[in-house]
Amino acid sequence: MDRRIFIAFGAVVAVAAAGASLLIGGRPENLTLEALSGDTLAQDDGTLLVDIRTPGEWQDSGVIDGALLVTYSDADSFLSQVRPHLRDGQRLALICRSGNRSSRAAAQIAGRVDVPVVDVAGGMNRVLDQGYSPVAPTRAMGCTVC
Repeated sequence: MDRRIFIAFGAVVAVAAAGASLLIGGRPENLTLEALSGDTLAQDDGTLLVDIRTPGEWQDSGVIDGALLVTYSDADSFLSQVRPHLRDGQRLALICRSGNRSSRAAAQIAGRVDVPVVDVAGGMNRVLDQGYSPVAPTRAMGCTVC
């Protein structure tokens, strides 16, 4: 009985160590987490800002002026929609409501693109809390129900 517990404990430790090394060493070099202001995001021509929230979320809280609106579902479909809008030399910034979805999405796409990828820390909640005045989403921005 004691031997089985020891072996099980050893297996758990080995799996945890492997997972930790993937988390530490697995972050792409072109991925950063930045707490950019709404005004900075709206005015930075060197960054393509993509709001990955849902149309309902865009309508509820508004969006950052100039953002491309593409709901994130998976890396392949997202990149097929975003790449035509990405100009040479631009960074790609992702924003969601709180930063959780953009964190996962940015990690999934960073290894698939040759441009810097920015995960906007704290998402729209932080940007709005800092006083940014959002604009209404439009079809021109990518909202299909607006």
